[in-house]
Amino acid sequence: MQHTKPVVALTLGDPAGIGPELIARLLGQTDATTHANIVLVGDAWLWADGQKIAGLEVATQPVQSFAAVRARTDTSLPAWLPMDTVAAAQVQRGQAQAVGGASVLQVLNACMDATQRGEVDAICFAPLNKFAMKQGGLRHEDELHHFAEYLGVKTYFCEFNTLGDLWTSRVSSHIPLKDAASYLTQERIQQAAALIYRSLQASGIAAPKVAVAAFNPHGGDGGTCGREEIDTIIPAVAALQAQGIAVEGPFPADTIFLKARDGEYQAIVTMYHDQGQIAIKLMGFSKGVTVQGGLPVPITTPAHGTAYDIAGLGQADVNATYNALRIAARMGLASPKN
Repeated sequence: MQHTKPVVALTLGDPAGIGPELIARLLGQTDATTHANIVLVGDAWLWADGQKIAGLEVATQPVQSFAAVRARTDTSLPAWLPMDTVAAAQVQRGQAQAVGGASVLQVLNACMDATQRGEVDAICFAPLNKFAMKQGGLRHEDELHHFAEYLGVKTYFCEFNTLGDLWTSRVSSHIPLKDAASYLTQERIQQAAALIYRSLQASGIAAPKVAVAAFNPHGGDGGTCGREEIDTIIPAVAALQAQGIAVEGPFPADTIFLKARDGEYQAIVTMYHDQGQIAIKLMGFSKGVTVQGGLPVPITTPAHGTAYDIAGLGQADVNATYNALRIAARMGLASPKN
């Protein structure tokens, strides 16, 4: 059966951060449900708190299970599936806590279970805090590695950051910078580029152009400022081109984002975390989205964090969360179940 809207599970994020307010602002927009059959998942008190902070009352349709969401005929209201994961008295707003991290894990795991049962096409989660999650039971360096293990992923995966039509991937991510060079291999560069190329196609861009960033200043200056470009990155780019993937580089990292900003490329493969993150966040901090690449289900989130410093103040900007929902819906629509 062809569905006109994908089922997207939407979570409230870290209970001590701005997530509940963001979701209230998101679902308070009249066009939010035009993109997806939304099921909001989380604690009832937290959802009520988010609406109070945002100064909104958002109508929802209660459901008893994820399975009931796909069967809905009227999707103009978000479905609402409550879970009991943490008590209000346990949460101290604006602080990373183990109880908050454990709550996030419980909700996300329930959503992933639903994807494996074929009841959900994509997940969009409000901001979480890695430290809180590690206190609350996360055994990995970040949520992406948790998702990959939970979903049984054995192939390459990496985090994408997006800003409008520009996407970035990383050869290495949440590791000490001193270890970044050891992660540079031809295989990882090829995998990062091929994955973001395919993911852009899945998101609706038919013929994306991918740029690969250099690792060293000035692209290594012919080997006088590092040989990673000559020994590793250039051969990886050549191998990708031989596979028919539209990729070019390596380009000095301090100029390639100017070309991408002007529309010459739709994706940049960066060599380590901050090489891409600094540029993307300067270009549009309040609009960026993180896509968990290489998983069997689309999972997205706003690229900013929990903003503990403004939690509860009613100041959260919903733009990135709105964009994250749009990307999740667009990629979820390409699901084999739709």
